[in-house]
Amino acid sequence: MFDGSGQRPGIQADVLVRDGVVAQVGLDLPAPDGATVIDAAGKWVTPGFIDLHTHYDAEIEIAPALTESVRHGVTTVLVGSCGLSFAMGTPEDLADQFCRVEGVPREAVLPLLEKVKDWEDPAGYLRHLDGLPLGPNVTAMFGHSAVRAAVMGLGRSVDSSAKATDRELDQMRGHLDDALDAGYLGMSFNTLPWDKLDGDRYRSQATPSVYATWKEYRHLAARLRERDRVFQMVPDLQGRWNIPVIAWMSTGVRRKRLRTMVISMIDSRAMRGTHKFAGKMADLVNDRFNADFRWQALPQPFELWVDGLEVPVMEEMGAGTAALHETDPERRKALLRDPAFREKFRKQWSNPLAPKAWHRDLREPRIIDCPDKSLVSRTFDDVARERGIDPLDCFLDLQAEFGDDLRWYTVVGNERRESLEYVVTHPSVLMGFSDAGAHLRNMAYYDFPLHLLKLVLAAEGEGRQVMTRERAVHRLTGEIADFLGIDAGHLEVGRRADVAIVDPGTLDSRLDEMTEDDMVGMPGLRRLVRRHDECVTTVVIGGRLAWHDGAYAEGFGDQKGYGQVLRARSGAAA
Repeated sequence: MFDGSGQRPGIQADVLVRDGVVAQVGLDLPAPDGATVIDAAGKWVTPGFIDLHTHYDAEIEIAPALTESVRHGVTTVLVGSCGLSFAMGTPEDLADQFCRVEGVPREAVLPLLEKVKDWEDPAGYLRHLDGLPLGPNVTAMFGHSAVRAAVMGLGRSVDSSAKATDRELDQMRGHLDDALDAGYLGMSFNTLPWDKLDGDRYRSQATPSVYATWKEYRHLAARLRERDRVFQMVPDLQGRWNIPVIAWMSTGVRRKRLRTMVISMIDSRAMRGTHKFAGKMADLVNDRFNADFRWQALPQPFELWVDGLEVPVMEEMGAGTAALHETDPERRKALLRDPAFREKFRKQWSNPLAPKAWHRDLREPRIIDCPDKSLVSRTFDDVARERGIDPLDCFLDLQAEFGDDLRWYTVVGNERRESLEYVVTHPSVLMGFSDAGAHLRNMAYYDFPLHLLKLVLAAEGEGRQVMTRERAVHRLTGEIADFLGIDAGHLEVGRRADVAIVDPGTLDSRLDEMTEDDMVGMPGLRRLVRRHDECVTTVVIGGRLAWHDGAYAEGFGDQKGYGQVLRARSGAAA
């Protein structure tokens, strides 16, 4: 048993759970009459894992059990990331902000919000979540885009010439105060210009948070600093110029420091070495300037699966946004064949001075499905050489010919073992950047905690130590809970009984297997998932058995009494 503190070694013990809490821990405890006894011999008993970056905001309304996370041992999830949340706003505004950015069909989300939305303010949203038969515990950030659009109107909030007035800033801060009073952990912001709106009204404009001035960010961050809540920011991952500015906002020289978490530390194939720069910058501000600056990070290679051009990294370029702006497949294909458009696309794609998050090396992405089966398993460069044409021309030709029926795979970063180990062991990293509930066709990181444990065991098998097992569990549980300021992540007497049981003998290549499954509530959409149900044998949430031996408990997802809304602890310290 690992208690999630990272301070005490794992011990052989029995754990007695009663009335939703851990009642006793000890060796050879007698089982009370009527108790359900789970044999965990040879396995690891840990606190339930915490996913600190999800976009389950829509899925939780359809299937609040959030089963894809629970089956992998996750018992607490955070919604409201990246400036996006459903805390306030009209259904149409919220759908337009959320759907294109997160790769979730607007035609499913908008009618859903129109049907279920029975709240008007941040506190009302949490009360709404309280009423759902939640699977895991849910905790929330307050989204800057949502409140900005609600106060300014969506049109003004995405107009680069319109600045929030002092009165509007005060209104936003008033709503933030209400959200913090209600128990939100903090506020999430976004400065990444390639996150775009959906819908017809302001399609392809960036999300509202991107248009704010630094005066606006500081105005709201001051309240978070004052109340010791979390400031979550998506930096401009293209230019990266504003990352030092965000880091400086976290500092506590002659002021309280600001609990800050930023997306994301990664060993990027596009810009090698940026993970080392990110680590050194965090060390500097944390050690020398009393900051509390943390990077979110994944403990595994960052992979993307793509249908046609439907992936956020295409929005790095104006030409990519122009293509994705066209929702009609035939109009998009016609645009991709247009010589003037292709020239524009080429100039932006090939610009050596333009920063980028994706490497754009067409020797690496591999076609994994296509109506022309002769292309499957080949790279775009392979096909281009066979046809005697330029690789980018080949890429655009295939996009124009097959559209979203062309499915391909690429690795964005973290594929180098040594660099990945640097990322997961860096003290400024908070483990997790799953985007669970979003990018349903692009990514599948619901099981990221298991990949950290796998990495640790793989090193042990080589006679090395990346980190202790206790530290690995701490990184996935207590460390995150303590930073966020929530009652989770610890397996101790008197604490919430959220428990995962992991079979360490299964933490191997089985974790890499990928499949697809039907997305509940979104007909015709198949979600990308990893399924290896023998790895996590049991999950307990709120003292109740939720998952055991490859099956969910009867009533899980329909009955209340499992997860609950976790509100920020008053006066929580980083």
